[in-house]
Amino acid sequence: MLIGVPKEIKEQEHRIGLTPESVKVLTDKGHKVLIQKKGGFEAGFDDSDYEKAGGKIVHKAEDIFNDAEIIVKVKEPQLNEVKMIRENQIIFTYLHLAAARELTEGLIKSKSVCIAYETVTDDEGRLPLLAPMSAVAGRMSIQAGAHSLEKNQKGRGLLLGGAPGVCSAKVVILGGGVVGENATLIATGMKANVHVVDKSEKRLKQLQNIFGDKIKPILSESIDLKKLISDCDLLIGGVLIPGAEAPKLVTKDMIKSMKRGSVVVDVAIDQGGCVETSKPTTHSNPTYIVDDVVHYCVANMPGGVPRTSTMALNKATLPLLVKLADRGYKRTLVENKNYLSGLNISNGKITCKGVADAFKIPYTPAEETL
Repeated sequence: MLIGVPKEIKEQEHRIGLTPESVKVLTDKGHKVLIQKKGGFEAGFDDSDYEKAGGKIVHKAEDIFNDAEIIVKVKEPQLNEVKMIRENQIIFTYLHLAAARELTEGLIKSKSVCIAYETVTDDEGRLPLLAPMSAVAGRMSIQAGAHSLEKNQKGRGLLLGGAPGVCSAKVVILGGGVVGENATLIATGMKANVHVVDKSEKRLKQLQNIFGDKIKPILSESIDLKKLISDCDLLIGGVLIPGAEAPKLVTKDMIKSMKRGSVVVDVAIDQGGCVETSKPTTHSNPTYIVDDVVHYCVANMPGGVPRTSTMALNKATLPLLVKLADRGYKRTLVENKNYLSGLNISNGKITCKGVADAFKIPYTPAEETL
């Protein structure tokens, strides 16, 4: 099969869909791989690395979209890329469609086959292709939050871990999933005062087994969230509903109640955000202020560490890509219900219920489109 990897063109996005190592796996199995010139440069992969792996360097994205049967990306297609997508072409990438109506409508119109990393499941209902980037984003959220708390970033002027004789900053993490666990890992390592909020008592017990008395686990239904947030220095939004828009757990009134110079890092922003005052930002201009609260809402946080992120992502996505290339998408998805859950759009129809519900567009079960 002919696989195409265009250079990512979203602002400040430096990852690439395939590493040279992944290209070699595919070419050794007889598949052809087209890589756009300098597509992996910012992630530390040279064109010569891809050529040694058996890939072919192509100068224009148009040639890749025109020729490839499968397009492998990291971020959702930008609107000028959508115009190049062909009917029945397989798009394999993060899509996050529930927060992107125009993109959704464009992909429906293209009649392509869109498989989203973020909705592929495993037998326990987890999201194995989303997990690596959620782990990176969770770890980066504390790093970004700690930096944003510095006075020259308009923060409170606090050191997250305090100092001898000075209390640590209070961190509240909403959601105990992959983002929350990894944020907790870094926050506790920096000696912050960490509170983790989740709706699952079982999950909170798991986190307490991991982190012990370094955290304060809090069941969401048993707290006054506004009071908890008003007293924190750094708020991390790490909630997720697979394939759907993130719930707005933090209201404008809650933000108004926060201390001057406190910080919000909304990791859920690529799914619309879990804070009412959140709006997407970029690595080049990552923060803004609402009611004296610093908001960090970069929608592609892992793009800031592209080499780490690309390698971590490929370890998760390559096995499914190999199956898609070896067997074709219909057989691959029919034979595995977990892979089938990744199908968001197929031949002009929405096959992910969360996306359909977000835009009130008719939903078609994925099986019916194959």
